Amino acid sequence: MYNLSSAVDAIDVMIIELLAAEPRIGVLELSRRLKVARGTVQARLDRLQVRGIITGYGPDLDPAALGFAVMAFVTLEIRQHEGHDIVAVHLSTIPEVLEAHTITGSGDILCRIVARSNADLQRVIDEIVAYQGILRASTLIALAEQVRFRTLPLVRKASGG
Repeated sequence: MYNLSSAVDAIDVMIIELLAAEPRIGVLELSRRLKVARGTVQARLDRLQVRGIITGYGPDLDPAALGFAVMAFVTLEIRQHEGHDIVAVHLSTIPEVLEAHTITGSGDILCRIVARSNADLQRVIDEIVAYQGILRASTLIALAEQVRFRTLPLVRKASGG
């Protein structure tokens, strides 16, 4: 089992929090604000990346602001003999599929998808289920986001804070 207390320390948490609050902040400014040497900040960032804790620096995008105002979750049942990987390849070709995860329970794959409207959602679902390896889809439309996707509370917990 992975030891969470060794995942990050207080300085790592401060670096991550500053990057989350100000994604365009530079290493020099991070070191100035944290009162830590620039080399220390750079080494820690490198280590956080190598360990897979920091996975990217890209901008967070809002699908609704891009014109995709409808969000839905789709549970897929697949033909088991074809496997999950080939279905994942199909799903990855559909831009409106934001995420896909294999799951336990009554379904096999859970997808988070977006569409421009409810009518467009039908088009996206039709495109998803057009693949022969998918037997059935069950869709739930998200009405409102109650808790935005977040990871900072996990970072703080991993540091023991």
